[in-house]
Amino acid sequence: MRFGLDLGGTKMEAIVMDGAGEIRWRQRAPTPAEDYPNIVQTIAELVEAGEAAIGARVSVGIGMPGSLSPKTGLVRNSNTQSLNGQPLRQDLEARLAREVRLANDANCFALSEAADGAGQGAQSVFGVILGTGCGGGLVISGALQNGVNGVGGEWGHNPLAAPTQEEVPGPACYCGRYGCNEVWLSGSGFARDHNQVTGQNLTSEQIIASDSREAQASFERLCDRLARALGAVINLLDPETIVLGGGLSNVDALYQRLPQIWDAYIFSDVIETKLLKNQHGDSSGVRGAAWLWPNKA
Repeated sequence: MRFGLDLGGTKMEAIVMDGAGEIRWRQRAPTPAEDYPNIVQTIAELVEAGEAAIGARVSVGIGMPGSLSPKTGLVRNSNTQSLNGQPLRQDLEARLAREVRLANDANCFALSEAADGAGQGAQSVFGVILGTGCGGGLVISGALQNGVNGVGGEWGHNPLAAPTQEEVPGPACYCGRYGCNEVWLSGSGFARDHNQVTGQNLTSEQIIASDSREAQASFERLCDRLARALGAVINLLDPETIVLGGGLSNVDALYQRLPQIWDAYIFSDVIETKLLKNQHGDSSGVRGAAWLWPNKA
């Protein structure tokens, strides 16, 4: 039995999942985002509640914003600021008296979709989150690729590929740089770009729903930028499958339009990469946290 938890900025979702991928228990709780000791306590209480509900001890996997530094073991790069610089894994292991596995939430999404989702059976899967932010994760032969620096698949903070003159230097990103994929390809970045060009203050959902020429032009800019960014991923990693997640993954037109555009940005005469919508939706991250404990061979 595996316990998985998706640690979000406003809420936590916890599940207990069996070896067949069936969810046996689920519970949500608000995230005390400004209170680190309370975050640890809330996670521990959810683990204990899950164990009480199923009557068995569980392995524990956590998906979180940010990542653990391989040098210090401390949380870094999290937009939940109270986590940064904290020994989250050590504190949870001390509180729960067992090993705890943690990974970035985008990595958990990729692992979930590779294990038993849209990318199941593929030798290599690149998972992309296009939501409030923009992230990625890489799974090869069923194994999550964290990398020697712990930033494997950290696609959101690469600069946008082949920027035009109008896209340089690009909007400021919270990471301190300019023109990152995140500021162009996230739902918030899409809305910002539309506002900058048209003066219309619309959400990404409102832009997608509109049939105005301005909205269609904004969507075409998004598609071209996303095709460039994914083309760079294909040129570097050549994954068998790319799976989209986050709010923008629900836009069906992306799956037709992107393969029509990305040919021009990919250094190959044949492009067999599959672009797929996620299978597990909002549950993908928490399922991936549980799959940090894979089935034993």
